[in-house]
Amino acid sequence: MILAEKITKLRKQNGWSQEELAARLDISRQSVSKWESAASIPDLDKIIKLSEIFGVSTDYLLKDDAEEEVGVLSDLPDGGQAAANEKNTLRTVSVEEANRYMELVERGAKRIAGGVAACVLSPVFLILISGLAEEKMIDMSDNAAGCIGVIVLLLIVAGAVSCFVMTGMQLNRFEYMEKEALLLEYGVAGIAEMKREHFEPVHKKCIVSGVALCIVSVIPMFVAAAFDSADIVYIYSVDLLLVLVAFAVPLFVWSGMIYGSYQKLLEEGEYTREKKLENKRNDNLSTVYWCTAVAIYLAISFLSGRWDITWVIWPCAGVLFAAVCGVAAMIRKK
Repeated sequence: MILAEKITKLRKQNGWSQEELAARLDISRQSVSKWESAASIPDLDKIIKLSEIFGVSTDYLLKDDAEEEVGVLSDLPDGGQAAANEKNTLRTVSVEEANRYMELVERGAKRIAGGVAACVLSPVFLILISGLAEEKMIDMSDNAAGCIGVIVLLLIVAGAVSCFVMTGMQLNRFEYMEKEALLLEYGVAGIAEMKREHFEPVHKKCIVSGVALCIVSVIPMFVAAAFDSADIVYIYSVDLLLVLVAFAVPLFVWSGMIYGSYQKLLEEGEYTREKKLENKRNDNLSTVYWCTAVAIYLAISFLSGRWDITWVIWPCAGVLFAAVCGVAAMIRKK
């Protein structure tokens, strides 16, 4: 294990971020990032300071073949053997594997974002042609307009779903990154951190732009209502709303997938080992819960015939599921 890996490992064992370690050493976070990516090596005085902060010897830091420090493993019940056993349970990720994964995500994110945009836009033509037919602005019956609109909608959705399936099949082999604890080979953490830092401003701009578009999208509806406009104006307003949302949502999806790929490799955010373990524990609970929710939805919908109202079950079920997971976590802790 080289110096860069040792600094990363010791920092994470202490639960410190790069910013926190940098503050303890009175240096910039970029310096710590360069050390951990092996882009630079600490000065001798910083090596001494690191050994004091981490409670290890300078020999351990400087010698690649040095054995694990006893102090680092003293909290484990059986010392080095426990650490070795833990290491054997981790999924090793090589540089080639990590690069392949990030490249696939970057390509797949564009397809998924495009598919989501297509799904949002799919009803636009149906709403427009049905409204024009109803207002007698085109020479077509309501039924004919509805049929043509539905056909176009289904074709668009079919194309979008094919994109989802194809991309999902390509990324399926990397599903373990969301569920298993990872052991990154030398260089992987540095590459992922560098890419994340470079992409983070883009991710923030996408989030801000997407939120702004979603807010602006409802303005035409309010304007139409304020001036008591004709029905066709409302139809145009709804279509414009969907178009703006179709631009906004892909920004969330595209940037979220790419930024999430870096977090998965670095086991940060929603992909820490604790979160992975919690999600694994909730797998059976999730299966039972959502199967029950589907059964309740279908039963109430068929019995009442009010499909236009029973959809409310889904947002309620989503909120309730978060509460159920929270209660389950509290019970496990007790």
